[in-house]
Amino acid sequence: MESEMLQSPLLGLGEEDEADLTDWNLPLAFMKKRHCEKIEGSKSLAQSWRMKDRMKTVSVALVLCLNVGVDPPDVVKTTPCARLECWIDPLSMGPQKALETIGANLQKQYENWQPRARYKQSLDPTVDEVKKLCTSLRRNAKEERVLFHYNGHGVPRPTVNGEVWVFNKNYTQYIPLSIYDLQTWMGSPSIFVYDCSNAGLIVKSFKQFALQREQELEVAAINPNHPLAQMPLPPSMKNCIQLAACEATELLPMIPDLPADLFTSCLTTPIKIALRWFCMQKCVSLVPGVTLDLIEKIPGRLNDRRTPLGELNWIFTAITDTIAWNVLPRDLFQKLFRQDLLVASLFRNFLLAERIMRSYNCTPVSSPRLPPTYMHAMWQAWDLAVDICLSQLPTIIEEGTAFRHSPFFAEQLTAFQVWLTMGVENRNPPEQLPIVLQVLLSQVHRLRALDLLGRFLDLGPWAVSLALSVGIFPYVLKLLQSSARELRPLLVFIWAKILAVDSELVVALSHLVVQYESNFCTVALQFIEEEKNYALPSPATTEGGSLTPVRDSPCTPRLRSVSSYGNIRAVATARSLNKSLQNLSLTEESGGAVAFSPGNLSTSSSASSTLGSPENEEHILSFETIDKMRRASSYSSLNSLIGVSFNSVYTQIWRVLLHLAADPYPEVSDVAMKVLNSIAYKATVNARPQRVLDTSSLTQSAPASPTNKGVHIHQAGGSPPASSTSSSSLTNDVAKQPVSRDLPPGRPGTTGPTGAQYTPHSHQFPRTRKMFDKGPEQTADDADDAAGHKSFISATVQTGFCDWSARYFAQPVMKIPEEHDLESQIRKEREWRFLRNSRVRRQAQQVIQKGITRLDDQIFLNRNPGVPSVVKFHPFTPCIAVADKDSICFWDWEKGEKLDYFHNGNPRYTRVTAMEYLNGQDCSLLLTATDDGAIRVWKNFADLEKNPEMVTAWQGLSDMLPTTRGAGMVVDWEQETGLLMSSGDVRIVRIWDTDREMKVQDIPTGADSCVTSLSCDSHRSLIVAGLGDGSIRVYDRRMALSECRVMTYREHTAWVVKASLQKRPDGHIVSVSVNGDVRIFDPRMPESVNVLQIVKGLTALDIHPQADLIACGSVNQFTAIYNGSGELINNIKYYDGFMGQRVGAISCLAFHPHWPHLAVGSNDYYISVYSVEKRVR
Repeated sequence: MESEMLQSPLLGLGEEDEADLTDWNLPLAFMKKRHCEKIEGSKSLAQSWRMKDRMKTVSVALVLCLNVGVDPPDVVKTTPCARLECWIDPLSMGPQKALETIGANLQKQYENWQPRARYKQSLDPTVDEVKKLCTSLRRNAKEERVLFHYNGHGVPRPTVNGEVWVFNKNYTQYIPLSIYDLQTWMGSPSIFVYDCSNAGLIVKSFKQFALQREQELEVAAINPNHPLAQMPLPPSMKNCIQLAACEATELLPMIPDLPADLFTSCLTTPIKIALRWFCMQKCVSLVPGVTLDLIEKIPGRLNDRRTPLGELNWIFTAITDTIAWNVLPRDLFQKLFRQDLLVASLFRNFLLAERIMRSYNCTPVSSPRLPPTYMHAMWQAWDLAVDICLSQLPTIIEEGTAFRHSPFFAEQLTAFQVWLTMGVENRNPPEQLPIVLQVLLSQVHRLRALDLLGRFLDLGPWAVSLALSVGIFPYVLKLLQSSARELRPLLVFIWAKILAVDSELVVALSHLVVQYESNFCTVALQFIEEEKNYALPSPATTEGGSLTPVRDSPCTPRLRSVSSYGNIRAVATARSLNKSLQNLSLTEESGGAVAFSPGNLSTSSSASSTLGSPENEEHILSFETIDKMRRASSYSSLNSLIGVSFNSVYTQIWRVLLHLAADPYPEVSDVAMKVLNSIAYKATVNARPQRVLDTSSLTQSAPASPTNKGVHIHQAGGSPPASSTSSSSLTNDVAKQPVSRDLPPGRPGTTGPTGAQYTPHSHQFPRTRKMFDKGPEQTADDADDAAGHKSFISATVQTGFCDWSARYFAQPVMKIPEEHDLESQIRKEREWRFLRNSRVRRQAQQVIQKGITRLDDQIFLNRNPGVPSVVKFHPFTPCIAVADKDSICFWDWEKGEKLDYFHNGNPRYTRVTAMEYLNGQDCSLLLTATDDGAIRVWKNFADLEKNPEMVTAWQGLSDMLPTTRGAGMVVDWEQETGLLMSSGDVRIVRIWDTDREMKVQDIPTGADSCVTSLSCDSHRSLIVAGLGDGSIRVYDRRMALSECRVMTYREHTAWVVKASLQKRPDGHIVSVSVNGDVRIFDPRMPESVNVLQIVKGLTALDIHPQADLIACGSVNQFTAIYNGSGELINNIKYYDGFMGQRVGAISCLAFHPHWPHLAVGSNDYYISVYSVEKRVR
């Protein structure tokens, strides 16, 4: 599928505009996420789903004022009238028994929702009984919630003054009960349920009294003489919830087929009342045979989802939850539907009460007030589910047929799937999300629901936050106990998404996994907790693995690649030190093994950096110190340097740190220098003379051997040792050159302040001490002295690698990559670039085919900021890179403009000796190689909107001594394979795999001279090296190291300036020495097939890869161009436009990969570009 997508831009295009297929198929180097993104975690979203003040309703007061048999004076009842209270007809038995039975039934109805609460009934009470009941329940409940249920069907309606009615002791009078007093007795938090006419008046009065209390408290806070100022602060009424049966001016419905306490029935027996109300609607005639008596016989239990009654209750819960989540604000939904189980049940049922009672012109009221929900579309789904269930009742009851389960959940999952599949990028949340969570309870639909839930969470952190706000956490937590193997991949994916967004859950889960020790998630969850708490030794950022980048030397240990999280943890976690040392493979290996890995390429600091703590201007160790220590570490002198065994763990780790401190990548070197400076600081502190202590238990004798290590370190480094009474740091005269277009001057080294004398912390330990005793605390003087070196004392290294890795799971992973989306901006840009490439190739080939008679038309001339040492054409854009000793300048050779200029970051005594464009056909990167063996890769060059940025850097070759006479470092790049060949002033050809980011091969050259030129052919796996002794050596990298040198030509007698392998199946080798002899070899033949002679005394030379051209610069200040037959085409001696100013000594030159253009750099700072005559172009 991917190959089809890659070829898709060719469809419908003419032959002239077809992009070259090779461009689409070429791999891209250093373009993975770890190279393009900043290594840091995603910004954490504020998570509002986790209820910090979760509550429980622990006490319930049931206050029934019915006065059975006596109607209140202000209510005129119809005939017939609704009589049922808690589904009991009070006239069917004696008044007292009826009252008690109704009270018992009401308690049972509430117990269905909260069985563990403490229930107290108050039947036809007095004011004192209500007070006693409320104060008792509040006292026992403490800070938990108390419910107050008031049924006022047997007393007058509430008053506008904020009073409800109860009785006197003899039931001869109605006694008012102030809501203000009720607030005082009930306290907060509380929930009030009012089932009486004009109940909205109580809600209004409650709010007024609550506001009055707040105002009184404010006055008391200002006036200390106020009576309330001496009293304990009463609880706020803001946490109180109210549910009222109707508005302030409305009466309760009196429909005879409905219960009198319709509101209470809706809140406590929702399914029963919903079925009854449904049967009373006109639409029920579509379901023949269903009567009010029949619905009383519906089989099953509410808590058994396999039965008709249980399934209806399950559907009802899902629908009311969905309505609330879609209509209510998120914080209000969390408070009412997730904070308290009983409150959530009551509010779900309140939505039903609103729907039913509004049909009888009665509007239930709540505080906090809810938006209208009685017309929500999900109620139609409820009606359909009830309709399907009731239509089966006659046959189930009469004939005993099996119950057919409702398709409700399957249909809702399908709707959710449609939303996922067909929805646009920016859309409203899916209204079915709460239903999906309910479906997780069903084994039948669980697998499909988890799959859809995972796809939803994959949309991004916002989707995870939505799912958590609905209440996903308890569901997926419970599923961790499931033994179903088919759920495991889905659960792992879902948990990865959740933990990537809400990392606080990691700690919470670590306490839960103990319960599921045999579960498949246990190890993963425990591991993630550890991952969050460790600090990596360097910010190595990789996808396939990580390795600490280390410069190699004949005795440098090689570190094995860390290819899994487990190994990464083992390397970095302190508690796994023994295991990590095994993974580090700290043993000597002969032959100069290289420690290189993805971390090395993708994060590696300039050896010219000011190697000190970024937070502090003081520098304990200079670069010279580090470099000499690093070199000394290769020999047995390390024994005296450290004072421990040469092969000890400490020696090896110290050597690794020294390598890291000189790493070309700034972040790696900075991290290593933090650790080194910390160690060096502590060592110098221990080496100071001790202060005389008053404590007789402490001695003044010389400290043990470790205290003198600091002195050894400075002496071995070659820098002057620190004064015995000073903590002054070593000056660093190597300034870090920041990546800047303005190249600020280097920062001079600084000297640290003189520290006071004091006893080292190690002297304060008693002679005999337990192994893991942490010892005495530091004294105040010590703390003062250490304040100036805070960054040195704490060597803890933090990294954003784990957070960045976790961010991968927070982003969509199932979405089609943007570069594969045919309509995306990235895809269109790539198509344009590849069409441009094809056009450049075709037009350049046409020019070359016309024949080249002269190449001296100067199309560009400008003065470079530095003497050009390397010049490189971009293969497809009119951009040319010109490197001087330590900086790179970019020019537009068509417009004659300077595009960019920045510092390469190499040390001052090194120089850039080679450059290559990586991914030149697409998103170009520039690779630079310096003669100290360091390789750096840059992006955003020649970009007016962005500053140049280092993508990666690593030590390509080791043990290269920078010199002006050597070849420096030479490289050759294979875009087709992603391999980089490197050599130079060494005795090997080293091959790097940029895709795997590791060294794959070291091919010995078999010669005692340096390699001056490299050329390779990916199709034949051949590497051709030209050497300083004049020999041309051919290597087949597929063969064993002892056999890979397949041919050696010794026909040149002098330094080989250029050796080029033609990239075609029968391509020859063309080589040129400084003496001007050009030799052409067939790799299959032992001798040259042709010999040509050109000008002698060559300083620079290049061979055009397409045209039959050779250009050479000589010490005689001219450039000569020859054809493949050795015939001189023309000489270039003068600059046009400068009155024939003579060309300076040629320092470098290069052909364009496609066009017949030649760039020439000279020692007088000028860079010029020559081409064929304008009429030919």
